Amino acid sequence: MARLFGLVGNRPDLGGRVLLAEAIPLSVRVSEPPVGWGMSFYQGGEVLLRRRPVDDRSVLDVAKLAADVRADAVVGHVRKPTTGALQPENTHPFRYRQWVFVQTGTVPSYGRVRARLLDAVPEFLRGGIRGDTDAELVFHVVLSFMHDQGSLGEAVVEPQVIVEAMRSTYTLLESLVAEEGAGVVGLNWIMSGGEYVVASRRGAAMATRVYRGKSDADALIGDDLALRRKVPEMERMYFALVASDFDAEPPPTWNSVALGTFVVAERTSLEVIAS
Repeated sequence: MARLFGLVGNRPDLGGRVLLAEAIPLSVRVSEPPVGWGMSFYQGGEVLLRRRPVDDRSVLDVAKLAADVRADAVVGHVRKPTTGALQPENTHPFRYRQWVFVQTGTVPSYGRVRARLLDAVPEFLRGGIRGDTDAELVFHVVLSFMHDQGSLGEAVVEPQVIVEAMRSTYTLLESLVAEEGAGVVGLNWIMSGGEYVVASRRGAAMATRVYRGKSDADALIGDDLALRRKVPEMERMYFALVASDFDAEPPPTWNSVALGTFVVAERTSLEVIAS
């Protein structure tokens, strides 16, 4: 009972419509309320956060929660807590500068490996950890590997840097968890800096959906003539959506992501990278 999703495209005025078009696969049926949810979105280079730590609804329509957002990129998350209570500092997405991060799944034996994970985070980053979740600490480990690569302070960071930092984080987690004999590290992640979305699947089912070109733009716009006048050159429209932890199998218009792979979604392309 969780969800994460990331959307990036080149028509901010249509992003909300893409999410509404995929409302059914993105919705979350909550068997045991409450849950928490949050989302981040990028407008004019700024990162904005919208969070609700406690929500008692039995069905969360994720698309409607983001339908009014006009943004270049959106990252969202629905959370049933496993580590850390339902409170603001434990609500995804977590943010550092322009970077945001969400996770589904739980680090096995987290209580026993937490101290050693924390040791992997430099002091200047460690002070930014506010909550109790394993996800927030994992995010800071990813940031630490970016720092080791000399990219954390860079204004422009290639997606491959994030992929490599995620790979290194998985390696560290798997080593620590194996020492505890605690099982498989089955986590899904999404991270974004606004220009792209990087997703990693090691846990529950993940899939992608792409909208491109005039026919998809026509379907999104419908008979909204005012919006149609604002969207010239519709053949260039492109959106990439990635999500995981579905309540049911996503429609056939979605493409499954294999276990152990990464997805790099940019404004005009989507690439799947082997682990």
